[in-house]
Amino acid sequence: MTTGIYIDGAESVSRMEQANASAPEKSSLSSQAEAVGSGLARYGLVVVVAWVGLMKFTAYEAEGISPFVANSPLMSWIYGIISVRGFSAVLGIIEVAIALLIALRFISPRASALGSALAVGMFLTTLSFLVTTPGVWEPSAGGFPALSALPGQFLIKDLALLGISLWSLGESWKASVRAAA
Repeated sequence: MTTGIYIDGAESVSRMEQANASAPEKSSLSSQAEAVGSGLARYGLVVVVAWVGLMKFTAYEAEGISPFVANSPLMSWIYGIISVRGFSAVLGIIEVAIALLIALRFISPRASALGSALAVGMFLTTLSFLVTTPGVWEPSAGGFPALSALPGQFLIKDLALLGISLWSLGESWKASVRAAA
């Protein structure tokens, strides 16, 4: 009678071999998924930051960010020094530079870590707009935590981008330390 635990030594070895044979297969598939995911995270971040940065050179985007900047205690003073379009262009240059630094991961992990750290600062700044910009919380839905379509839902995506930036910072920093050793 077979209990599934032991019939003879051959069957128990066979079951163990099957379990062990599937472990590397699963590990390989999970490693591949992780590698693809990390590549998509890093270079997806590069595309998003570069694309948004390039958009900063348009009047449309300059006007679009104006209410966020004007209502921010951290940044509202800037419009006393530089025009809306001028400030938007400066942000565009900074954002494209950040994207390029992050993209340099395989050439210079240190440059990528710097770009990632700058992205962390950028996304922390944009997330601060959640509390400084009027209209973020939808009053018809009871206010906090109901986000308005604009500007609230527009801003909340930066929480995920902040997480990706932190991951990229840690991974690039670790790689730069290994490269220096």
